[in-house]
Amino acid sequence: MAAPAARTDRIPPYSEDAERGVLGSALLDAGRVVDLAVERGPRPESFYVPAHQALFELFIEMNHEGRPVDLLTVGDRLRERGQLEQMGSAAFLEHLVDSTPTPAHAEYYIELVRQKHLLRLIIDRAREAIDTTYAAEEDADSILGKVEQSFFEISDLQRGQMPPWPNLIVQAVEEIEKIYALKKGLTGIPTGFHDLDRILLGLQPADMIVLAARPSMGKTSLALNIVENVALGLGGDHEARPVAVFSLEMSREQLVRRMICSHAEVSSHKLSGGYISTEYHGRLMNSASALNKAKVLLDDTAGLEVLELRSRARRLKRRFDIQLIVVDYMQMLNYPQFASEGRQRETAAISGALKGMAKELRIPVLVLSQLSRAPETRSTTAIPRLSDLRDSGSIEQDADVVLLLRRPCKYADDQEHEDITLAIVEVAKHRNGPTGIVKMNFEEDFTRFENRAAGVDQEGGPGARDAEEVS
Repeated sequence: MAAPAARTDRIPPYSEDAERGVLGSALLDAGRVVDLAVERGPRPESFYVPAHQALFELFIEMNHEGRPVDLLTVGDRLRERGQLEQMGSAAFLEHLVDSTPTPAHAEYYIELVRQKHLLRLIIDRAREAIDTTYAAEEDADSILGKVEQSFFEISDLQRGQMPPWPNLIVQAVEEIEKIYALKKGLTGIPTGFHDLDRILLGLQPADMIVLAARPSMGKTSLALNIVENVALGLGGDHEARPVAVFSLEMSREQLVRRMICSHAEVSSHKLSGGYISTEYHGRLMNSASALNKAKVLLDDTAGLEVLELRSRARRLKRRFDIQLIVVDYMQMLNYPQFASEGRQRETAAISGALKGMAKELRIPVLVLSQLSRAPETRSTTAIPRLSDLRDSGSIEQDADVVLLLRRPCKYADDQEHEDITLAIVEVAKHRNGPTGIVKMNFEEDFTRFENRAAGVDQEGGPGARDAEEVS
């Protein structure tokens, strides 16, 4: 059976009257209408008629130059460029003005032009999707991700409008009332580590939080402990939330076993070697039962492209309403469109895409990242710095929070070298709050972080044990 052919004989949706209405309104009231059009989204390509595209582009150019836009000035500019006759002489401009009842309706004309442009874009993307699918040069999952991304790029055009100031004030007041009603210091998702939550006030919506460390410091373990606390509701507010984990280095089997061993406080190394007692077996079974209640969605696809990750995250948000995303780790992601420009440029693009994902989905994104070897080459101290973030300074710029993890016992010249359980998390950057040092305990055998100070969270879980309520 032959494949059905896509119809290409139909005229794409557009409104010539609305396009003339925008241009005529601009000629009558340029100071208001051109600025309004630019703010609301229509661009030159939003106009279907070529002459209308060229004219609107000229209006924007003259407006940016601070020149008046009216019948005389526009006519003179077109005449200078030899374009006036191409558009049908000065009568063309006069007809635009005569056919516009009043510039007071400009907002309606602008919206109609924008809507028709969106419909044409949808048609174009749909045709591209059909052509790509029939060509079948890539696997179906890859094609689906790219098609989804192309349609989300269209939806981005709808988000460019600025909400009215009173609406923003109302939203801010609602947030203030919510915080006041809670009577607690946490405004975000509790990590379960009370000293860290005191500084961050929880993981905040739309924030990109970068957790960086040298290899073998425990950054994956800390991230998984946070995942456990959030997914089981072991933090300060005891609310379980769905969490998505993208593991680009470890398999799902490795991660799940590590989480069970950490929760049970059983050495995963001993488990791998078969050295488990009856007691440990019981603890492992109990932990597996407890973690079975966790709302964790685990994706261990290797070599994942960042745009594909964003597409999958959108689907998980729509289907499961995930409240936190963890990416382990940034340097394992790919962005083929920027690969030829060098690893630094590619990493910068990946970082920007992850921050964009956090803003789009309005949830925190915890991204693990490697540090360069710089801390180990310093003669005075091995304490990491923001400048040690590997491959790109853009990571520091894009991140709302940067956490630098180190363990003094790994460095012989560290003043706290003898404290083998000490782990230090430095809040090195905090866009909306203070920075500081957080000390934790790390049980290496169990790959488990704990609060270092005593407190009152008694429900268990990493960081929640003996944790003090944030107030």
